[in-house]
Amino acid sequence: MATVITLKKACSVNPLKMSQPIGSALAFMGVKNCMPLFHGSQGCTSFGLVLFVRHFKEAIPLQTTAMGEVATVLGGFENVEQAVLTIASRQKPSIIGISSTGVTEVKGDDVDAFIKLIRGKHPELDRIALVYVSTPDFKDAFQDGWAKTVTKLVEQLVDPVPAGAARLPNRVNLLPGAHLTPGDIDELRDTLEAFGLEALVLPDLSGSLDGHIPDDFTPTTLGGISLEEIAGLGLSAHTIAVGEQMRGAAAALESRTGVPYTLFDRLTGLEPNDALISLCARISGRPVPLKIRRQRGQLVDAMLDGHFHFGGKKIAIGAEPDLLWTLSQWATELGAEIAAAVTTTASPLLERVAADEVLIGDLEDLEARAGACDLLMTHSHGRQAAERLNIPLYRIGIPMFDRLGAAHQTIVGYRGTRNLIFEIANLFIANGHEPNPQTWATHKENEHAGAAAVAAH
Repeated sequence: MATVITLKKACSVNPLKMSQPIGSALAFMGVKNCMPLFHGSQGCTSFGLVLFVRHFKEAIPLQTTAMGEVATVLGGFENVEQAVLTIASRQKPSIIGISSTGVTEVKGDDVDAFIKLIRGKHPELDRIALVYVSTPDFKDAFQDGWAKTVTKLVEQLVDPVPAGAARLPNRVNLLPGAHLTPGDIDELRDTLEAFGLEALVLPDLSGSLDGHIPDDFTPTTLGGISLEEIAGLGLSAHTIAVGEQMRGAAAALESRTGVPYTLFDRLTGLEPNDALISLCARISGRPVPLKIRRQRGQLVDAMLDGHFHFGGKKIAIGAEPDLLWTLSQWATELGAEIAAAVTTTASPLLERVAADEVLIGDLEDLEARAGACDLLMTHSHGRQAAERLNIPLYRIGIPMFDRLGAAHQTIVGYRGTRNLIFEIANLFIANGHEPNPQTWATHKENEHAGAAAVAAH
């Protein structure tokens, strides 16, 4: 059990945290033909836009209500109205996702009332869904904004299921947390499809921010889940939620439609993926495909090969709560020690992290505790700390602006976990942490002997 400590510093130094509106906007980007809209100043939107462009290396749709000093004092109704009308006429989206920011939350703008007034004045907007999420950036963090947005999409856009309506037995809903990349979502979809299951993903970043070249230019999101698909989520047989942050959205979907859900707090590692595969087999009524069995065997072999490189290593992690939980559990299962753990916001998982303490703080706090560590795991803003401490850095999370392929980084499933083991073990090897060759040879002999015994049995 870890002790959770919230630090009370006068200012944040080298921030780890990203704001709620950023997480909210990213969730909206997983919806087809959507235009995310920040209700706030132009600077707030520019910050988020630059962050996403540098991370994904893609054109990012993001607009602003452009609140100035006068509008902030007097109220932002006219700014919201003008922004919605301009977006509707120029970009022609199916949905406009509105996220609040700190300045408009301090003023107390009632955006839900604004939307009612705007709809009353402009019936031509009836064809466009307007979804507002309260995401003040002076509280909570990135994954909170994502979670609130997915919950609001469920509450506002999913159709209730009529009594006696038939469910689709081979269709499941997938609610991924903010810590899953487009590559992670693709991996989970591949796993579900191997069982003959169709997956509706909300939000589906694998369709919009996976780096593909579109056939035609569009000023809104390039892909993702459609409004029609969101409306029909209640006809699925089951919901799979990934990350503690998605519990509220899964519960809201179950309450609205009666679709049962299973929540996985992580899908990196052997045990949680075994549970996922068992669930898929139960839902589909099919045996586990041979290729999935083979992937599991490859992961087990990778764990056996890799644990000599992980044993006794001290790791420092700075990440959002669900990603921190995922990485810490995976690393300790391979024999590593979590010597420093820093996160951004509260979560019921934090007390269960295998560390003495978990700090809700910044990268300065992580650096102060990572001096004796063998590896630092955080996003690209941790690179200076890793250089000063002279320890390797594994970049993970958002933003990752100094490396290519951030959207395709995959750490879920049997294959994703296997590849993560190899990547981290190779970092240890490159930095002079290679085990004794004789010990490794003996280990492989025992491994093969054990496998032969199992096969013979």
